[in-house]
Order: sequence, then C-alpha cells, then structure tokens
Amino acid sequence: MVHSAYDAVELVSGVPGDIVAVASYAGRLLVAGKDGSLRIYASPGHAGGGIPRDAPYALERQQPSLWRRGTPLAMEVSAGRELLLSLAECVNLHRLPGLETVAVIGKTKGANLFAWDDRRGLLAVGRWKRLTIFRLDSGREFVEVKEFGVPDTVKSMAWCGDNICLGIRKEYMIINSMTGALTEVFSSGRNAPPLVVALPTGELLLGKTVVLRDVQKLVETENCILAVLARSVYGLLPVPIGAQIVQLTASGEFEEALALCKLLPPEDSNLRAAKESSIHIRYGHFLFDNGSYEEAMEQFSDSHVDITYVLSLYPSLVLPQTHIIGEHDRLQDLPELARESSDVTDDMEPYSLQLHESDDTSPLEIKKMSHNALIALVKYLHKKRNGIIERATAEVTEEVVSGAVHHSSILSESYRSKKPNKKRAQTHTSSIAREMATVVDTSLLQALILTGQSSGAIELLKGLNYCDLNICKEFLEERNDYMVLLELYRSNEMHREALQLLNQLVEESKAEMGKNDFNKKFNPQMIIEYLRPLCRSDPMLVLESSLYVLERNPSDTIELFLSENVPADLVNSYLKQHAPNLQSTYLELMLSMSVSGINPNLQNELVQLYLSEVLDWHKILKEEGNWTEKTYSPTRKKLITTLENNSGYNTDILLKRLPQDALFEERAILYGKINQHLRALSLYVHKLQMPERAVAYCDRVYEEGAQQPSKSNIYFNLLQIYLNPRKAEKEFEQKIVPVASQYPGIQKATKVRGGRMGKKVVEIEGADDVRFNPSGTDSGRSDGDGDGDDVSDGGPIMLNEALELLSQRWDRINGAQALRLLPRDTKLQDLVLFLEPLLRNSSEHRRNYMVIKNLIFRANLQVKEDLYKRRQAVLKIDGDSMCSLCHKRIANSAFAIYPNGQTLVHFVCFRESQQIKAVRGVNSVKPSPQASKIWVLSLRTYPFALLDVQ
Repeated sequence: MVHSAYDAVELVSGVPGDIVAVASYAGRLLVAGKDGSLRIYASPGHAGGGIPRDAPYALERQQPSLWRRGTPLAMEVSAGRELLLSLAECVNLHRLPGLETVAVIGKTKGANLFAWDDRRGLLAVGRWKRLTIFRLDSGREFVEVKEFGVPDTVKSMAWCGDNICLGIRKEYMIINSMTGALTEVFSSGRNAPPLVVALPTGELLLGKTVVLRDVQKLVETENCILAVLARSVYGLLPVPIGAQIVQLTASGEFEEALALCKLLPPEDSNLRAAKESSIHIRYGHFLFDNGSYEEAMEQFSDSHVDITYVLSLYPSLVLPQTHIIGEHDRLQDLPELARESSDVTDDMEPYSLQLHESDDTSPLEIKKMSHNALIALVKYLHKKRNGIIERATAEVTEEVVSGAVHHSSILSESYRSKKPNKKRAQTHTSSIAREMATVVDTSLLQALILTGQSSGAIELLKGLNYCDLNICKEFLEERNDYMVLLELYRSNEMHREALQLLNQLVEESKAEMGKNDFNKKFNPQMIIEYLRPLCRSDPMLVLESSLYVLERNPSDTIELFLSENVPADLVNSYLKQHAPNLQSTYLELMLSMSVSGINPNLQNELVQLYLSEVLDWHKILKEEGNWTEKTYSPTRKKLITTLENNSGYNTDILLKRLPQDALFEERAILYGKINQHLRALSLYVHKLQMPERAVAYCDRVYEEGAQQPSKSNIYFNLLQIYLNPRKAEKEFEQKIVPVASQYPGIQKATKVRGGRMGKKVVEIEGADDVRFNPSGTDSGRSDGDGDGDDVSDGGPIMLNEALELLSQRWDRINGAQALRLLPRDTKLQDLVLFLEPLLRNSSEHRRNYMVIKNLIFRANLQVKEDLYKRRQAVLKIDGDSMCSLCHKRIANSAFAIYPNGQTLVHFVCFRESQQIKAVRGVNSVKPSPQASKIWVLSLRTYPFALLDVQ
C-alpha cells in the first residue's frame, strides 16, 4: 500500500488555456499558457509567505505574447540571480521582476526541456537524443561543457548532485554529468509519463508516487512541489513524518513505518525509540498471528519489550511469581527491558487484554502453542539469556563481596561495641536480575521439554541456571520426563531425592521388562554413575544409596568404591551395621579387584565372616550326622582359598576358634602360615588321609625358597610321618611350640656365593652349586631327624607313599638320610626309581667337578706361563741412555727401571716424582701388582747391564 507522503492543495484553477510551464518567484506563481502568455498569480494575505491551505491563488496580472516565437515548454527561476529561464524555440533568460529578455542561448535551438542547477550555475538541455550541459559565466553567457548521447528523447529531467535523473520513454535513468555513465533505475509504469523533480533534501520525487491523475509536470519551489495539470496547479505539501508513521502502521506497512522512523530529527531520539519499539511490537504480533513465529520473535527482540510480555503469549507456560512481572518501568538498570515512553505501553495494552481474555482452548491459543511457536520462543530465550545470566551472576558476586565487607566491619566494630547493629546485616542489593534469570530459565526449560528437546534441557541444567525448582519439578513430573528431573535434582544438590527417584525408576524398569524399552533407559549402572562424583564430597550418602546396587551389581559398585578411593574401613563398618549380608560380598570383591590387596584388619574380618558361617554349617551337619572332612560348601571353599592366598589375618585367634575334631584342612593351612610344617603334614596324612595334599604342601614350601632349617628338610619331615607315624604323632601331641599371632611371612632364600671362576669354568652351568654337595641333595638336618634309629618301635607305616615320594622328589631329598630312615627289610628293587636318578645325578656332578678342577689347573698353568714370559724382558743401558723424566743422560748416576721394562729414569727423578704425586694427591693410575719392585742400579758398577725387570 502506498501511503500519502504529500497533501495536494489546489492553488490555481480555471486557467483559460492549457498550462505548459509553471515557476515560483517571491510567493507568486508564474503560469505559462500554450498561447504564449504569462499569468502571474498571488496568494491573498500571503505575499512572500508559504503556500496557503485554505484559499487559492488569484490572478495578479497577465503579460500576453512574452514568447513571440514558439510555444513555451519549460520555465525555472534562479532566485539568487533574479533570472527567469524559459524554453520556447531556444533557452531564454529574463530579468525579474520586469521580465526583460537578457540573453538567448542559440545552441539550445530545438530543445524540448532543460534542468537548472542554481547552486553551481549548470544548465542541462535535452535535444532529440542528446544531452548538453552548459555553465553560466559572467552572469549572462553560457559555455558548453559536456554533451552525451541518450537512448531516446528525454521527457523529464532533474539534477541530483553530480548526477541527472532522466525520464526516457517509460524508464527512469541516472546519468553522471562528469563521465556520462548511464544507469537504468526502474520503470515509470504503463500509463503514467516519467516525471521527476529534485527535493531540497537531495532526494527525488517521481511522478509514480503522486496520487493526482493527469499530472503534466512536477516543479520544485522553495515551499512545496507544484503538480501541473492541464488547466490547474496543485501544491504538494509534505505530510509530517509522525503522521506518516501512524498511517503506515495502521495499514500494516511496518517495514515502511520503521524506515520512516529513521528520518525523525536527532533531537527527538526518545520519541523515535518509543515509536520504533511500538512498531516492532505491533509487527511482532502481526507476524505471530500469521504463523511467522521466528520473525515475530526478532521483532519483539528489537522492540526491547519485557521478556515477561513475550511469555504472556504462551499461557500454558508456568512462570514464577516475581516482582518484575507487569512492572516494566522498574527495570531501568536493564537497558533492553526499559521503557522510553508510555506510548509503547499503551500500544501493548490491547494485545495483553486480548490475550488474557481469550479462551485457553480457542483455536488461536492452540495455534500459538504449536511446535513452531515454541521453537521460535526457544531461540528467542537463548538469544536473551546470556546477558541476563551475566548480570545475575554479577549481582550474586556483588552480594557476596558486600556481605564479606559487612562481616569484616562487624568484626572490627565488635571491639568497640558489644552490641553490633543487626539491621546492617539485612541490607542487600536488588534481586531483579536473578528474578529475570529465573523467569527465563524456567520458561526455557518448559519450552525445550514441550518441543521434545530433552537433551537441550539437560544441557541447560548442567550449566549455571536459575530454574525455579518447584515449578520445574511439577512440570517434569506431569510429563514423566525423569531424566531431566534427575538433572534438576543434581543441579540443586538434592542428591538424596535424585537417588530415591533413581531406585524407584530402576525397580519400575525391572517390573516392566519385556513390555517396552523402559528397562533400557534406567538400570543400576545409572545409580553407580550418579554416585561417582559424590564419593569424595559425601561418602556417607554414597554408602546409604549403594545398598541397592551392591546387591544387584556388586562388581561395579566395588569398582566404584575402589576407583573413587572411598575409605574401605568406612564401607566395611557401614555394611557391618546396616547390611551384614553384603559385607562378605564387598570384602571378597575388594580383595579380588584391589591390586595392592586389602589391609590386615579387613582380611581378618573377611576370614572371620567365612569361619563363622562355616562353623554354623558344620554344627548343623554334625547334628544331622552328615559331616565329613571332605564335605565342602561354597563358603568353606572360599575360606580355604582365602587362608591359602593371604596372610594378613590373625592366626592365633582363628586356631582357637577351630574345633578340635573337625576342619583339619583349615588347621593345617594355619599351621603352615606359622611355619609349623610337621603339624600341618601330620594333619594332611593322618587326619585328612590326603597324601597328595601333603606332597603339594611340601612342593609349595620348597618352591617358596624358605631358608629356615626346619623348612629346608620339609620332604624329610614328610618321610618321617610316613615311616615313623607313632613318633611323629607323639611329637605332634607333646611338642609345645609357641604360636605367634602374626608372622611376616617366609623369608627369601639367601644366595650361595661361589668362588671366582675362570671364563671356561662358568660355562658349565650348575657345576658350582654342587661343588660341595656331591650327592646333589640337601645335607641339612630337620627338626625331626633321627640319629640312625630305625622304625622298630612298631606301628603301621606308609612305605608305598614313602617310596613314591622318593621316586618323585629324589632331587630334593638327602639320599643318605632317607636311606637311614627306610626299614631294613626294604627291597633294593623298590628303590630303583629313587637310586637310579640319584646316582646318575651324583655321577654327573662328580664328572662336572673333575672337569672344573682340570680347567682351573689349566688356567693356573696359563697364568704362570704368562708370568715367565713377562720376566724375560731385556733392557740395554749404555752411555747414551736418557732419563724419561728430566731428559738428561743417565751417565754414572743411580737409575731406576719401571715394571714395563722400557721406561728408564734417574733414581732422584723417580723419587721426586713420587713426592710430588704424594703432595698433590694425584692417584689417577693405580699401580699394577708388578710395580711393587723398581730396580735401582748404577753404571759405576755396571758399564752396561741386562736386567730382569720384576
């Protein structure tokens, strides 16, 4: 829609002939008729004034036949030069006000129109398809400056700076007066001629924007634009911009109205801002009602209207009760929320009333709450949120700082007065920014949920947010959006409520398993992941909330305790008090998963738990008559494994708790931990009747490399038990050995240092280990060794087991001792499997020893041969021999020879060099063993000498 930028006022009417040209001078209108006459019209009572709106112009005088040749085609007035330029046959200059002809421009003959630039004195003349530019010199003479070609005959023309706007055919074009560059602008329309006139503001008024019909010409004057019709003249008076803005806004032309706001004077900046805001608001409502939600939000954002006003368009969103809702004038500290004029509020009231009076179930409200509308709201709130959150954060920081300052001032005043001023502690800054942040975040969360963006809502809650807890909680519960609700609890540090909800959801998920995928969404692992960051900040809450997952997912829960370093003693004590059935599970998994193991107290706790359960189980079976030592329950297996693989428990206490007539395997393991191997082996052999376990026990002790005398003959102890059972049993019953409560463990075997061997000796692997033990067995004596006694004291012996042990472990048993322990009636054939490898190994060791002996002897001979060769060195000394230190002749002086047999020095020089080295502490080269002797001789006795150097 084209609005009215000008009001048309009829100034002259009823002209006798057709009007061909019009000009204005000194408040009068100069009207040229087709008959060549000039009529001058004046406004009654407005001489030299503005254009009247209430009364038309009246004819003042008439001058017929001003133009004798041709019909006038155009006129313009140069007010500064008091000249009238007219075009008839050619361009004429007339002096005003007398209208005398001053000059005629002959070069313009045949022109059809011209345009005059009064400021620069430039005249543009259109003639056929040419455009000629003249410049006025000396006040009367015109000089041709430029000439350009144009596509067709020019019908209208107006100056605009250095450019000229041309109306050619049905087009408007712009030509540069300096270069002649021609640019097409747009069409003038099918029927209207291309009319153009320059405005004082530098803009151009085109004929297509004029609402009058049959306009022949447009003429610029000082006061208005004249529209020339066939027999009348109208004045186009500009409509005030404010009125145009109102007109455009009412007609829905919001873009044009906003563009006109830019033209308001700078001194009316407040009015301009208020009108722009009002237009943006109306434009936003118009777009919102027509489904252009994102564009509507852009308009609301540009209007700087309150966010609460925009949120009022969404009645289903629940907003927190704050002091800022509906009070827009109280937000002056927030520039984007401030109001510059009451007109804006007045413009908003009809919309607000319409929204609140409408029915929630109306089609309009359903449309506004559509998905697209909420998506647009989410984008709008995200755009506004950053600045509001920053101000809210700054507000909180300011309160913290002011509170700290106030606290310090109270402390300083407390030394002066015993009763500090309590009112000062209650002062705090305004909470407007935080309230607005609460409104924004609460609304944003609801909009995200309503548009199915739960992940976006979770991200919102993970960061800094001011969501209203009660509203959001109720909203999420209604929609069963528990993932977001859990994050809401987490962000508000309501961990207990979150964990209770998680437990409930996991239970419901388990109950509904198979019906849908609900169980995939909530599982015990979620509880573990929620507890993970709380292990360091609130371990007690973690323990209270972990019972559920400890029962269903124990390994992951224990891994959580270990990875997050939850104190093990704290966990154990809590489980012992609140969940004793889970205590052993925790200790088991901790023992299996911890790389460094668990401390002795927890090991002892676990063993005691196992033992208590095993004792109860043993009591029941014993009462039923079903107990045997080879009966194993899962707990007993765990107890035995734990006893074997760990050593941090209290052995003394456990031995006291064991029954005397049962659980011999456990007792044997405990005896082994305190190095009571004879007792342990006796239990395996006689009580448990498990010889294979006794052998395995001996193997384990032997391979651990124990060095205590009683341990090094562990296999001999087992032989004693096999071949002298009564004596071993008697020793087991009568021997009193103090039982230590805790032993550090089995010591490592010490290394046997052999002598230094030559290179060839080392090549024979293992020869040095048997150098002093030709039999290849351990020659030590055990704590049960006899002095050659036989087994004549009677009793059943286990000869077959003893022979099997000897045949399998012949290399770990002292052969001589074993043979003395065997019964005298033992057949040699039964000892073949024992003696054959033993003798073969002994012979092999003896042979290796002889090889080593011969190699050592050979190495000794080689060293002696080397020594003899070195002692055969000869040095010839004569009168020309020089001292290696002072470089003088030896002559008849006493001299010394170094052990290398070549270095010859004076004895005095040698002694001085030794003294210097002693003083300086120089000992860079250690003397070789052969340097212990220095030969000192004199040539006075020996003119020359051949010496053996030692």
